[in-house]
Amino acid sequence: MLKFENELADASARRGLHNAAAMLTALLSFAAGTGPAAASATFTTIDVSGAADTYSIAINAGGSVTGQYTDESAINHGFVRTADGTITSFDPKGSTDTSAVSINTSGAVAGYYNDSKGVTHGFLRSSSGKITRIDPKGSTDTQVLGVNDGGSVTGYYVDSLFAAHGFVRASDGTTIVFDPKNSIDTQSNGINAKGAVAGYFTDSSGASHGFLRDSKGTITSFDVPGSADTYPFAINGKGAIAGFYVHGETVSGFVRAADGTIQTFDPKGSDATEVYGINDKGTTTGFDYPNSALHGFQRTSKGKIKQFDPPNSTSTEPWNINDSGAIVGQYTDGNGIDHGFIRTP
Repeated sequence: MLKFENELADASARRGLHNAAAMLTALLSFAAGTGPAAASATFTTIDVSGAADTYSIAINAGGSVTGQYTDESAINHGFVRTADGTITSFDPKGSTDTSAVSINTSGAVAGYYNDSKGVTHGFLRSSSGKITRIDPKGSTDTQVLGVNDGGSVTGYYVDSLFAAHGFVRASDGTTIVFDPKNSIDTQSNGINAKGAVAGYFTDSSGASHGFLRDSKGTITSFDVPGSADTYPFAINGKGAIAGFYVHGETVSGFVRAADGTIQTFDPKGSDATEVYGINDKGTTTGFDYPNSALHGFQRTSKGKIKQFDPPNSTSTEPWNINDSGAIVGQYTDGNGIDHGFIRTP
């Protein structure tokens, strides 16, 4: 099974991926760092009516946001918030737990949900609200993790032998399954407008490697130099890939340019850095762990890093950034309640 298979999986484990990284952080006994620098920006809090916790996961070019919220019965539901603040909640038919994780320019939303038998299915929700279930042939569990402006989606599914495979599904329903060479588990995390996808795979030794699959199906695997594990999570329209990697006793962010050049980085004082979003300008976002707390950051293509937290936040987790530089994520307040946010530069 994939090391971080359940990231973004359910609201009861909303921090699936960074929980794994947090445990890694504890195990590696990272040293304490300095706090984040002050930042000037406009923060908008997002709370779905009736929600116990709200998580904003993705934002499109027009400012529409998607994500999920947990109700008072600890059930997760998807939502879309348009730029004017109108919020629509939704669940695929038969869902007992819904995760919405990607939104394209037209407002189509991709994600996954659990049914009453505990099986995970992918879905695509059109801007008009029509929901299509997505399960590649042979799937026992499916997660759709990205949708592009053409309506193509990517993600991964688990087969009957518990092996994970990447896939791309075109807008007409045509599905292509793929695995990089030497993969025993594949997770495809992001797709750009050209249909190129990025993600990671695990080999027989248990090491994770990044990959790029272009629109013609050519797969290029890569590792950040000196890494034990490489985890790409986002790809922009120019083919730049962002993610993070494990090296020695720390975790750091990286950006891989379209020409294959890799830059690594950490915000000042960070004990560990995770990167989840990149826009077409090359600006990335994610969070870091100074002093064992989570703080958001943005990094420009020129390497300038600004750390930030919404007001009253005790923990900040950005997930996505659009081309205008608006960032979405969630923060935890002093009462332990999670709220979605939009950070507008």
